[in-house]
Amino acid sequence: MPTPEIPREFRDDVETLWNFHRIDDPLRPVDVAIGLGSHDPSVAVYAADLYHERLFPLIAFTGANAPTTVERFPRGEAVHYREIAMDNGVPDSAILVEPKATNTAENFEFTRDLLRRHGVNVTSALILSRPYQQRRAYTTAKKLWPEVDFLCSAIQQPLAEYVESIADPKRVIDMLVGDTQRLTIYAEAGYAISQEIPADVEAAYNRLISAGYDSRLIPTK
Repeated sequence: MPTPEIPREFRDDVETLWNFHRIDDPLRPVDVAIGLGSHDPSVAVYAADLYHERLFPLIAFTGANAPTTVERFPRGEAVHYREIAMDNGVPDSAILVEPKATNTAENFEFTRDLLRRHGVNVTSALILSRPYQQRRAYTTAKKLWPEVDFLCSAIQQPLAEYVESIADPKRVIDMLVGDTQRLTIYAEAGYAISQEIPADVEAAYNRLISAGYDSRLIPTK
C-alpha cells in the first residue's frame, strides 16, 4: 500500500502553516524540558536524545488523554511518554509525570505546580512538542508562566518525512489548521500572548478550511 501523502494541490498551503508554527530555537542548556503530550511519540524520543546531550537534567512529561490519543496511549500521554523515554535510556529519576492536563494551558499550569512541589527552581525551560505545536505552546507558556525563559524545539524532520511517520496526512493538516485558529482564539480569551498572523498564513489557513480540513476547528458561534 502506498504511503499517504499531502494532496499536491494543498502542499504549498500546508508548508506555509508548517513553517509558521515551527520555532526551532537554537538549543542551549536549560533547567528542565517540558514534553507536551499528544498522539506523536517522537516527542518522547526527541526528549531522550536531548537529555543524552546533557541539555537538561530533568524532563517533565505532561498530558492525560484526548479523543485522538486514547487509542494509542490508553494509560495517558505522559505515562506512555515516560516509558518511551526510559526505553531510550533516560533514567526514571530524571523524569516527572503530570498525568491530568487535558489542554495546553493545563499542561503548563499543572507542570509548574508539579515542579514547585518537587522543589525545582525553573528560570529556563525547553518546550518539546509535535513540530507544529511550537508556536501555540510558546504563546500559552509565556502568558501563564511569564518569568521563565522558554525555548521551543521538536524533532527535526521536514514536512513530508513527518507526515510519512504519522501516516495520516489529513490528521496533520487538520491539526495545523486547528492550531492556527487557536492562536487567535486563545489570545482573545486571555490564555495566550497575542501573535501576528502573516497574510500568507491567513490565506493558506482559509483555503485549507474551504477544502474541508476543519475537523479540529473550535466552533465560534
